[in-house]
Amino acid sequence: MKLSLSSATPAAADVDFLALALGEGELERKDGAAQAVDEALGGLLREAAADEDFGGRAEQTLTLHTHGRIAARRVLLAGVGAADAGVDDRLDQLRSAAARAVQAARRAGAKRAALAWSPESPEREVRALAEGAVLGAYRYDRYKSDKKADPLAALALLLAPETAIDAALEASLDLGASTAEAANLARDLVNEPASTMTPKDLAAAARKVAREAGLTAEIAGRAAIEKLKMGMFLGVTRGSDEEPQLIHLAYVPKNAKAKQAPPLALVGKAITFDSGGLDLKTADGMLHMKTDMAGAAAVIGAMKVIAELAPPFPVHAFVGACENMPGARAYKPGDVLVSRAGVTAEVGNTDAEGRLVLGDMLAWACEKKPFAVVDLATLTGACIVGLGPYTIGALSNDDALATEVLAAARAAGEDMWRLPLTPSLGELIKSNVADVKNTGGRYGGAITAGLFLQKFVGKTPWCHLDIAGPSFLDKDRGYNPKGATGAGVRLLVELVRRRATA
Repeated sequence: MKLSLSSATPAAADVDFLALALGEGELERKDGAAQAVDEALGGLLREAAADEDFGGRAEQTLTLHTHGRIAARRVLLAGVGAADAGVDDRLDQLRSAAARAVQAARRAGAKRAALAWSPESPEREVRALAEGAVLGAYRYDRYKSDKKADPLAALALLLAPETAIDAALEASLDLGASTAEAANLARDLVNEPASTMTPKDLAAAARKVAREAGLTAEIAGRAAIEKLKMGMFLGVTRGSDEEPQLIHLAYVPKNAKAKQAPPLALVGKAITFDSGGLDLKTADGMLHMKTDMAGAAAVIGAMKVIAELAPPFPVHAFVGACENMPGARAYKPGDVLVSRAGVTAEVGNTDAEGRLVLGDMLAWACEKKPFAVVDLATLTGACIVGLGPYTIGALSNDDALATEVLAAARAAGEDMWRLPLTPSLGELIKSNVADVKNTGGRYGGAITAGLFLQKFVGKTPWCHLDIAGPSFLDKDRGYNPKGATGAGVRLLVELVRRRATA
């Protein structure tokens, strides 16, 4: 689907399908996007809206036939909520409206569609609409034998006729599309079955991203992990026949001064399948454990856009990919593993494996002396219990960094809530035989996992993002489909963009 910008009036747009994104009360405006369309339809638009109680409320939709009175055969009204909603809420409603428009146009068999709205902040809104359109167009049908061809070839975003379409607007369109395409790449990686998304397959995907984006890529196997003395990583991978992979992607500026600047480090959890190890999960609990590498998928996807942003500082991505399996050589409850940082960890539960691998990755990342490190992980069910299935849990040792990450998440339309690193809960992960234990029991599980990870970052500003809930959904929700969502990609891109332009 090709995206473009146009200043054509909605009623005159030469398309099969027309969508109007309208806020509450906007349908009644004499100067709004709907006025000329309603006039061309002889008042049918407002009449249908009144009959169906369409008032522009968030997530409302109404579709009607035009009976040949304008070029578009169908018109979709997509509500975007109250006029006094916050800027970030409005942007997210525009993303949702664009997704609904694409999906409805596709169902109608349209080849060319257009979406009109009343811009308040054109550059930001164009970017949000582009993101929503590309995210909404996503389908994962690789293994479907009855694939349906997508008739929708083009979507035009219709600005007001007097709006000059300049380079800044075109750049916003491109950034929105690129960011959503990166999220869709992450979705593909997570949706892929574990048998065809092994550690080596994930490393190959990372290498491909690096080649396409002009990143440097270093991929290594077990021997390199042993040389780096990553004992926790090696412990987790022992039960699997699949060789673990160490993945390091880097964006390095061309400018000599920028090249020497402290980098940003991104770390992604990459358990390509998590059986729970010897502390085996239930059948239901294991069903979607191909998704336990969603943090790494988000980091890999984001790096592709980060290279396009070309920030004036390096950005490094670190991923330790492996399976957690109950093989004959699998690590056992009660084992003590020695991390790269020298911290010893007692294994309280083999199903708390992600934090073990992340601990070694965080220690390695901090050796680059980054100005900040952000990790993304499908780490704990406790975070879902505490915050629900749609919200990312953030834990950080640095208030300024946490504030920066939370602001980027809000602007990107990713729901996030900061949890405390309560020092007293550290008692729960004390070990009688080692420096720390990898699990603290049922209570405060998301926080004790964060306290465990904190032991491997030293004084480096660090923010941990638990994406266990929003990374994979059991039903469609807005511009996110059932299955993998690409959670984290958009917020990482926005975080880097903001830092680069500060």
